[in-house]
Amino acid sequence: MPYFDAASTAPLHPVAREALLAALDEGWADPARLYREGRRARLLLDAAREAAADAVGCRPDELTFTPSGTHAVHSGIFGVLAARRRVGRRLVHSAVEHSAVLHAAEVHAAAGGTVTEVPVDRTGRVAQAAVAGALGGDAALVCLQSANHEVGTEQPVEEVATDCREAGVPLLVDAAQSVPWGPVPGAWSVLAASAHKWGGPPGVGLLVVRKGTRFAPQGPLDERESGRSPGFGNLPAVVASAAALRALRAAAESGPDEAARLRGLVDRIRTRVPELVPDVEVVGDPARRLPHLVTFSCLYVDGEALLHELDRAGFSVSSGSSCTSSTLAPSHVLRAMGVLSEGNVRVSLPYGTEAADVERFLTVLPEAVRSVRERFGVPVEEPARRVAAVPAEAGAEAAPPGVVVDALGRRCPVPVIELAKVIGRVPVGGTVTVLSDDAAARQDIPAWCAMREQEYVGEEPAERGAAYVVRRRV
Repeated sequence: MPYFDAASTAPLHPVAREALLAALDEGWADPARLYREGRRARLLLDAAREAAADAVGCRPDELTFTPSGTHAVHSGIFGVLAARRRVGRRLVHSAVEHSAVLHAAEVHAAAGGTVTEVPVDRTGRVAQAAVAGALGGDAALVCLQSANHEVGTEQPVEEVATDCREAGVPLLVDAAQSVPWGPVPGAWSVLAASAHKWGGPPGVGLLVVRKGTRFAPQGPLDERESGRSPGFGNLPAVVASAAALRALRAAAESGPDEAARLRGLVDRIRTRVPELVPDVEVVGDPARRLPHLVTFSCLYVDGEALLHELDRAGFSVSSGSSCTSSTLAPSHVLRAMGVLSEGNVRVSLPYGTEAADVERFLTVLPEAVRSVRERFGVPVEEPARRVAAVPAEAGAEAAPPGVVVDALGRRCPVPVIELAKVIGRVPVGGTVTVLSDDAAARQDIPAWCAMREQEYVGEEPAERGAAYVVRRRV
């Protein structure tokens, strides 16, 4: 069964499995102790730290092992902010950061700090100039992921790091998605990563604080990990994580370029999906992106239903659609990009993915989408395109300008489907108002208008939910 969700967590690397089993026998003792078993455990810990530091591109004494990548992000943010309290209390981050950064920003704001969110373009990329413009005054820390976890877009980390250094503001890089593919370039100050993203066991994170960066660990401290991650760590998992990372680096340097091979497979998906499935928006930067990840959204499709269809066909993928989330809110990444969120699918290929599995996915996907659309009553011939070709459906009276569609209480993709069904019966220049209390409608209706070359007039208040006004242009 093909597993296509490596961006969430990668399968355990074979080298990590071997190292984990060996370390369970050899590395169970406390590495802080001076007796034989403790010394042996200490040697394993030091070797793991050196291997991880070499792969990341830092000094071993700058690297701390933490219980998770999220823990590393939180420790890094609050450690820098505490150390720079006299300079300022403003945290700067992009609009598409991982939730670990956003949650830390919320806590910081609740404690009296301030937060500046830098917007992104439709590819999910921040502008270097926009970050530079936020560096003045009381800026204490900038957070910028090296590559986005949902759409794969790479950020201009090296350029931003240069601007931050010139401004005297530290840069924390969330490198969880990019570390498996190589060191993060640039003069960043702090870096966080998570071992389960590269085939290590879950429960291991990396926090790197470069020399010269002011840092004040928060919370009760002890003597372990330079006081930055207290408690007895999971040494076997640390050893296995470092072994997996070292194996990936060795393979990249000595063998065929796996990143290039996976990039070719992803290019195949990016090209073929819009050809095979009507009304698909492939999102993210087409060139400056992670090699193994592609995300696309399908009009008139419930994301949860599509994931279930693909799961039944043997494919494990992820989604940023609101209908796959208990919060009922669409992905903050897709929302910040202003792209379609309904029917969203994220494919992230693990190392060793076979081309035949990708081809089978491309064979299965069209039928899965067709099945979900049929379940929602979407005609086989897509509604918006069909009604745009004629002024009205056969035998139907033309709807007057100012049509109101009541989609209250109905979740995505229903509001957009109902909009598409009536837009062709409205005269050019007429409007359709969609009443909806679904959070995704605020994002998906404007995105539909952009895909259909219709005019999104705007959002108006309503007794329940909101009223989204669309004017027919074609």
